Amino acid sequence: MKLYLLRHGETAWNKKGLFQGQTDIPLNDSGRELAVLTRQNMPEVKFDRVYCSPLCRAVETAEIFLEGRFPLAEIKKDPRIIEICFGSQEGASIIEAKENPEHPMYNMLWHPELYHPTDNAESFEQVVARANDFLRNEVMPLEGTCENVLVVAHGALNRSIVCAAGYKEIKDFWTVKYLNCCLTTLEIKNGEISLLKEAEIFYDSSKFYSVWSEK
Repeated sequence: MKLYLLRHGETAWNKKGLFQGQTDIPLNDSGRELAVLTRQNMPEVKFDRVYCSPLCRAVETAEIFLEGRFPLAEIKKDPRIIEICFGSQEGASIIEAKENPEHPMYNMLWHPELYHPTDNAESFEQVVARANDFLRNEVMPLEGTCENVLVVAHGALNRSIVCAAGYKEIKDFWTVKYLNCCLTTLEIKNGEISLLKEAEIFYDSSKFYSVWSEK
């Protein structure tokens, strides 16, 4: 069984370089275009199950990406795969956080293993724990029943699933860029998980990104 992890398309906050987290920001026009291009350029796959973060940027990405695929699998929203919560820092500038060692999000970006969240934000350990619960208790039992499972979620959440699968440590959380609409593919066989491809894109990123932003 293959598990496909798709990140949502671009939003206005992505474009401005702001921490998004669980703030429910919709796709912008570029984000919708990225979802269309990814659908058009990715090899055709029949998805037996589709799971989605409840945030609207993920839901719309899933709807665009799945348009025209028959039979169309039902999109099941699961709160375990919502993006990491940044608390009061949602809406703050990523660039400012990167450049200021005193910023509360500095370690989150540069030294994630040292990050200690405040103001009801989530730790990396917490988001990996719920990603692990989703992976082990929701997805892995589908082996033998499903051939292809799609998850449409977020940059940090999709990395957390890769962490839960044993292929990434928290200290290396941000080492691979997860551009909007990137696709990570895992295989589950006899209860074992293999990472096949990470953060694959199906469009020309130079046409969409002059400054890359993640969260």
